[in-house]
Amino acid sequence: MIQTAAFYQPPLATKPQQTMSGDLTRASVTHLLAGACATPCSTAAHTFVQTVPPLSRFQLALDVLMPMLDARIELPQRILVSYILYSLYAPHPITINPFKSVLHASFVKERDIAVQVANAGSVSENEQLVWVLWKILKGDGSDVGPFSPNTLARSPLPPKLRAANLTFEDEAAANQLPADLVGMNYSSAFASAALGSAQGSADGSGREEVSEERDREIEKLSHAMTLLLAARDRVLTIAEQRVVLSAIPQLTSPPVVTSVDLPGIIAHNSTLAHPLVQALLVADSEQGPDTYLDVLRHLPPTLPSFDLMGRLLQDVTTLTDVHTGGRTTVADLVRTEALGWFIHEGVSWLDRAEQDEREGNISDDRFAKGVQNLCRFYNALIKLSIVDPASDADSAEMAHFTLRNARFEDANALYRVLASSSF
Repeated sequence: MIQTAAFYQPPLATKPQQTMSGDLTRASVTHLLAGACATPCSTAAHTFVQTVPPLSRFQLALDVLMPMLDARIELPQRILVSYILYSLYAPHPITINPFKSVLHASFVKERDIAVQVANAGSVSENEQLVWVLWKILKGDGSDVGPFSPNTLARSPLPPKLRAANLTFEDEAAANQLPADLVGMNYSSAFASAALGSAQGSADGSGREEVSEERDREIEKLSHAMTLLLAARDRVLTIAEQRVVLSAIPQLTSPPVVTSVDLPGIIAHNSTLAHPLVQALLVADSEQGPDTYLDVLRHLPPTLPSFDLMGRLLQDVTTLTDVHTGGRTTVADLVRTEALGWFIHEGVSWLDRAEQDEREGNISDDRFAKGVQNLCRFYNALIKLSIVDPASDADSAEMAHFTLRNARFEDANALYRVLASSSF
């Protein structure tokens, strides 16, 4: 049966529409890559899949994403592009990912650049990209998914996870070849670094054992770093907490997390909070402890916050006083530099919660629980002689707060203690 003109359109008539649709898709992907660096990598990759039709994804990845791997663009965007190229075939092993060779080539190139910068006595800005590519090529790309490209780009790496230490098993054999043969596959900078680290062994088996041990240490530290970043958003299991606790010295010098990450870790994983914050306060860094003390000052009046402050106020670990140059303890530092501000911010937080409760904006008991916990915390400070109830400088604000909220049993009891101490 011959179709009539009313029902038949030549194939060429659809090309302008297809071209227009393709241009819109490319524009959407470009907009996604520019604005998704603050969202988790997995979310951005999911958006990419939802935006691009299945039959167009591979070609669009070739035309748009691949050139961006080596382009002069911001580091978070390059990290995001690497993850999307991995995630397109994430249900399958990385070995069958058609973009594996491209990702590996970028890894080798960026690692060589980072090693050269390190040999010159500096730190390359692409160290984080090298680590992300290493995780992807090892088959652990899913560990990167929960974190945003911005977070990954700004998180400093421990020395053991620097570019010069990130290798694969198939490279271990290459490290035992003569230098001229190694140079056929890898840059001279990386070859010299790898060969230099193996000179301490007397035979090939010894070098192999050292290499395997180093790889295990790097893998363990990388896993601990991933878990520490995940601790901002979820409660870690006991086994995961043990992994992180064993690596805290390496994760805090230099620090893997920033001050922005600490409130989430404290709220979800109070067991990790004390050793982590203690290590950050004691660490000999350029910024000193002030950045982390400021986090303590603005913590909300919740049980994890009180638990952390209570532990720090009894911590006798010594550190250098940045103001006097002498020695002090974590307890004295937190008491003089953070405790008063923490109490003040807690009172202000509860005042706002009370106002929200009166206006009907909240229906939970956060205000009542907050008053109860703050009063119990302050009462414990008095019993431990950390604060002086007879001193107006220490207790005036709490006296006013407990009087205003004397309808609560714990506030009433604390007010009586403060009032009796002033006479």
